[in-house]
Formats: sequence, C-alpha cells, structure tokens
Amino acid sequence: MKFGKIFKKQMVPEWVEAYMDYNGLKRILKQIRSYKHSKLTRVASRVSQQAEALHRSFSGLSFHHRNYSEGGGDIEEQVIKVDTVVVQQDDDDDSRKLYKTKFLKKSEEGSEFEESFFKKLDENLNEVNRFYREKVEEVVEEAALLDKQMDALIALRVKVQKPDASNLNLEKHPSDKVVVDVDDGSDDSTMRTPGNTDVVHGIDRTSIPEEEASHIVTDIVPVSHTDGDEEEGGDKQDLHEILERVKMNNALESPISTLKGFFGDSKDDEPISKKGLKKAEEQLRLVFSEFYQKLRRLKEYSFMNLLAFSKIMKKYEKIASRNASRNYMKTVDNSLIGSSDEVNRLLERVEVTFVKHFSSGNRREGMKCLRPKVKRERHRVTFFSGFFSGCSIALIVAVVFKIESRKLMEKDYGTAYMANIIPLYSLFGYIILHMLMYSANIYFWRRYRVNYTFIFGFKQGTELGYREVFLVSTGLAVLAFICFLLNLQFDMDWKIKAHNTLPQVIPLGLVTIVLFILFCPFNIIYRSSRVFFLRSLLHCICAPLYEVTLPDFFLADHLTSQVQAIRSLELFICYYGLGEYMQRQEKCHSHGVYNVFYFVVGVIPYWLRFLQCIRRLCEEKDSVHGYNALKYMLTIIAVIIRTAFELRKGRNWMIMALVSSGVAICMNTFWDIVIDWGLLRRHSKNPYLRDKLLVPHKSVYFGAMVVNVILRVAWMQLVLEFNLKSLHKVAVSTIISCLEIVRRGMWSFFRLENEHLNNVGKYRAFKSVPHPFHYYDDDETDDKDD
Repeated sequence: MKFGKIFKKQMVPEWVEAYMDYNGLKRILKQIRSYKHSKLTRVASRVSQQAEALHRSFSGLSFHHRNYSEGGGDIEEQVIKVDTVVVQQDDDDDSRKLYKTKFLKKSEEGSEFEESFFKKLDENLNEVNRFYREKVEEVVEEAALLDKQMDALIALRVKVQKPDASNLNLEKHPSDKVVVDVDDGSDDSTMRTPGNTDVVHGIDRTSIPEEEASHIVTDIVPVSHTDGDEEEGGDKQDLHEILERVKMNNALESPISTLKGFFGDSKDDEPISKKGLKKAEEQLRLVFSEFYQKLRRLKEYSFMNLLAFSKIMKKYEKIASRNASRNYMKTVDNSLIGSSDEVNRLLERVEVTFVKHFSSGNRREGMKCLRPKVKRERHRVTFFSGFFSGCSIALIVAVVFKIESRKLMEKDYGTAYMANIIPLYSLFGYIILHMLMYSANIYFWRRYRVNYTFIFGFKQGTELGYREVFLVSTGLAVLAFICFLLNLQFDMDWKIKAHNTLPQVIPLGLVTIVLFILFCPFNIIYRSSRVFFLRSLLHCICAPLYEVTLPDFFLADHLTSQVQAIRSLELFICYYGLGEYMQRQEKCHSHGVYNVFYFVVGVIPYWLRFLQCIRRLCEEKDSVHGYNALKYMLTIIAVIIRTAFELRKGRNWMIMALVSSGVAICMNTFWDIVIDWGLLRRHSKNPYLRDKLLVPHKSVYFGAMVVNVILRVAWMQLVLEFNLKSLHKVAVSTIISCLEIVRRGMWSFFRLENEHLNNVGKYRAFKSVPHPFHYYDDDETDDKDD
C-alpha cells in the first residue's frame, strides 16, 4: 500500500484539514517531473539528428545522468535556505515561529515549479505547527484541571474512609511536579537520539516501509516512567483546605435528579457518601480514559506528519535530482511538532496516575482500560452472513412456491387469510429491513470516513460493523421465514382442522424468542450493543427526564418511522390477549380500547421526540429546538387526524387529513434537507448543496433530495387511498411503511455526514466528559465570602 493511502487512513477524521496536504504537494512534484521530462525530450530531439546516438536519445539515460550531475551532483552545494521568522501574537505576549524557505536556484529554467513546491511546503509546516501548538496548550490546561480533580478525589476518599480524622496533610499529586513548557524553540527532546535527526519517537523514520507505517502509530508508547521514589518528598496540602474548595457537580442525568432540579429540591451541601464517591471515581475514570485517547491521537498526529514531510522530501530529491531533504528536515525536526515532548510527558503522567489510583497499582489492568484492543474482523461472521443470506433467499422461494402451488390467493378465504397473517409477520419484516439499512449505512460511513463510532459514543472495540449487523438481520430473516413457512404448512387445511391452534401460536413464539435474545443478560449475541440500544431506548421512553444525547434523539427519529411496527406489537397484544387467535380472525378494531390505543401508539414516537426537543430548548436556549418541537407537534396533529379518518372515514375528515398531512410533509421535508442534511445553500462552493461534501458525485445529493420528497409524499397514499385493485389495503400499508424505513435509512447517512462535517469544522474529535467536582479558585472563594 502506498504511503498516501496509509497517511489518509491513519488521519483523525475530524482533523483532516489540519494535516499536511500530501496529495497537493505530490501534484506539484508531478508538474516538476513533467517539466523535467519535456526538457529532456527537447534536448534529445536536438541530438537525434546524429545517427550514431539514436539509441541514447530513445532511452534518455545519458541525458538524465548529465542533468543529475549538473543539478545536484555536488552534495555540499546548497539548494535551499530556510529562514525562521518570529511573529508576535496580538492577543498575548506569546510568539511563534514561522518558516520561510528561499530557493537558491531561481536562475535555472523551470525553477518556478520548485519555488511553488517549497512555498506550499512552508505553508503546511506552519499550519501543522500552529494546530499542534493549540492542541498541546489545550491538553496542558486540561491536565491542570485533572490535577485538581484528583486532589479533590483523594481528599474525599480520606474523608469518607476516616470521617473523624483531623489535621491531615495530603501528599501533593505526583503529576503536579512535571513542568510542561510549550516552546517553539526547544531543540532538545527525551524522545530523540543525539546526532540523528531521522529518529522520531524512538523510531528511525528512514527505515520505515510504507506497509508498516499504519501499524507503528498504534504502538507508540512512552519510553520512560516516573520513578516511585521521586514521589516521596512531595509538597503537602491540608485536607480541609482542599475540601473547602470542592463541590460535587450535580448533573441532571437521571430522572430523580431531573425532578429534584425542576422542583428546586437539589441540595448542594449534602454529605458525600460512599455511593457518591464511587460514582465520582467512575466518572473521573472515564475522563482520564478519554483524555488519554486524546493524547494518543495527538501523538499519532505528530508522528504521521513528520513521516509525511520526510516522505515528500525524498520524493522531491528523486524527481528534482537535488539534495535538499537533509537541510529541510533539520528545520522540521527543530520545529514544535518535531521537538516538543509535552505529549509524551502527559501520557506518562496519565498512565502513572491511572494505574496508581484506578487499578490498585496493577499496570496491566490499567493499560488494558486505557488502551482497549481494536476490534478484529472475523471470517466466521462473513461466512455465516453469506450462509444466512442464501438460506433466506431459498426460504423466500419456498414460501412463494407454497402459495402458488396451493393457489391460495385464488380461493375465497385466501385474501382474508393473508390479510390476517401478514400483519403478524410484518413486524419482523420491518425490523429486518431497518437493520439492513443500518448495515448499509455503516458500510458507507466507513467508506467515506464518517466517524460514526465517535458520534454515537460507542466504546472502542464493542461497536458493530456492517458485517455483524448484516449477520443479525439475515439470521432473524431465516428464523422469521421458517416460522412463516411452518405457519403456511399447518394452515393449508385449516377449514378441516378448525380447532388446531398450533399455527396461530407460532408468531407469538417468534416474538418471545426475539425478546428473550434482546433482554438476555448473558454475554452472547453482542451483549454490549444490546445494552447500549436498551439504554438509549429507555432514555427515549423516559423523555424528558434524561439528558438528551445524539444516540437518544437519533433512535427516537427512527422510532417515528416504525409506527406500523409498534402498532403490530399492539396487534399481538390484542390478538393473543383477547383470544382473537382462537377464531383465526383479526377483529381488534371492534374493541373500543384497541382503537384508543391505536391513536396513542401512532402518536407516542412523535410525542417522545417532542419532549426531547423541549428539554434541549430549556437546557441550551437554542430556538432551533423550539422550531423542531413545533414540527413534531404539527406531525402529531396530522397523525391523529389521519388515524381518525382511517377509522371513521367521511369527507370532512379526509379534507382535514389532507391539509394537516400536507403541512406536516412540507415542514418535515424542509427540515430534512435544510437543517438535518445542511443542503440547499445558495452561496456555497457547491451551488444548492453545501461547502463540504464527502460523496464525490454531486448528483447523489440531488437524487437523495428528490427521492426524499417522493417518499415523504407517498405517505399521502394512506389518506387519499387510491384504488389499487391489484393490491389489498394491508399490502399498500405494508409497502408504504417499508418505503418510509428506506427513506429513514437514506436520511441517516446524510444526517450523520452533516454531523461529522460540523465536528470537522470545529476539530471536535473527542467527546466531552463532565468532571465530577467543581474546584473553587482563590478569587471565587473570596467572592463567595463577600
């Protein structure tokens, strides 16, 4: 694999724009090579008149050798001169260094290409250093906050374990002793070998094959560790002095805390119990884990950019036949990204602190938590996915053959029988289709480098790939089709065996199996993913009592496309709870209670989403969430009126349903395209799209907008009820519900793409974990006393 592909693969997706423009520099080198080739061709054409030199003009080797000796044969001959310019910052007293390369061969023909190459190279180096400096300053500030958090945690541990202790002095947190200095001009680094500028992070970058570069970045670890003896004589802090400055952060994360905060019953001065301390420890454990991942990504960013500068300079030497790499790489090595060692020190500090305070001194367990293993693709997943796919296709053929061979649809009771059994099995069809769309989304998210694992907050190593999701969906499809085929087999002679209830219990058994797998507490069938799904589902059901996160409202949006599936669950309750299966006829609509819940079930997904918007409006004070809540309220009104028309009919209900549904469709379509997808920007670089696009073909976006509008309008068929003689009403409803699931799957891809691009614009590559303690500074304490 070429280095350019490795470099792109190893990029932090949200930091793509901050990396060196390796491909852009390669394009300039191609121009230099083209010019050199054309120059050699012109020279060769002049000497081609000599018959005895015909073979030399054809090969061009002799002229290439002559050009090499003229342009860069002398090793001591200087090609470039790199100047350092110190720029003073306007907002503070800090200064930073900018590098400007002067090309010393301007008199040569075609030198403008090489000048543009070094100009762009300098721009990249300065930009990489600027970004790296900003990120290092951020992690240094965050490390200072974590030091205070650890001081507070240690003090509270002592207080909880020894509540009667007094006049206790705590040893200063060992990581406070490490002095971190962000300086552009630092020339020394503990990670460098004296006299060897090609050693980066303890690795000789000149000896790295391109195919191994992708594996090196994951194995970079600090080469030194803090000696425990150095911690003995640390500074002491008074326990009561620390506790006076500390207060627990009461985040409204649970229903109880939300209700207490709403009714003003939240007490900040409650005594800290062992349970509260344990919760704070778990929260701080997550903070340290996320901070460590940020440091690792920052170190990988440094390493890969240094490697890219080295690779591009070697390409320049090869193409231009000039010895400029050593001179320029000295400048790169002496720059901030090449000489700074702050990230290594912070990595070491985090490891020492985490192992000591969160893993009882067990380094192996501590490092296992800090550096979880990357999930590996398993061949058996691919095998069983293909196996279940083939079985599903074979079962579909068997079902069709069974119906056609018995000519079920031509019999008097055939249509009524299918209208009775299809709603029971359509529930599984909706779930399977939704999972297949999710599998396709994961595939395209990975292909276009959408960091969906970060957006959803999946724990590293537990996220499902598209193969795993496809495996689960095809496995469920095989199970559902087997049950459906057995149901048909038992029911073909149901007129004779009128009291045979076994076929009617098969769908209930299938639901029981699915629910058992979903709620199974054992670590089988992707337990972590099932727990994540159930937790998000609980947050949706209990809205607005839980804090709304992206996975919660993303799942709630998908539930709005599964109204028919939720109504199928209601049908199961009626069908088996009220004994309808005994008569083999579905007459649930004759029950008044069922009709009431038929209204409620259709509204519930939109109502949950409405409550989520209200909570976000109250917390974030952003009017966009208010407009979003209005959108869902209009949809709720449309669903209620359309359901009333479905049950009661009548011209007046039809007109009201058409008007309300039309308004809701217009509002939802506008929100899908403009807000959720971020498209239809008139003044963007891509007219009527947006400035940044991950899919290279613009027609995909225009096609998606058209398809979204068509599938939104298809919902009107449930109101208009066009006379489709070839399709039963149940079949039409099932098809439209499947189209809505397909639309939601398409919406999901562009929704997450837009979210990812927003993160890229803000260089937001890590989730923000709230700290468990609020630590008052001296100024804040004085203000409280006043």
